[in-house]
Amino acid sequence: MSYFKNVLQEMKKVTWPNLQEVNRYTWTVIFMVIAFSIFFAVVDFGLSNLLNWLFTLA
Repeated sequence: MSYFKNVLQEMKKVTWPNLQEVNRYTWTVIFMVIAFSIFFAVVDFGLSNLLNWLFTLA
């Protein structure tokens, strides 16, 4: 039982983000996922074309 009391005490010490912070963090994550997806798609497309070009030369 003291475990749950300690958990409750520690949870009261946590500073939770407000709605504005949650909104900002959410949009940051969405933007970064889109940016990394585009980056890796471009790299994948470029490398696959480069390898196809190299293999057609051989």
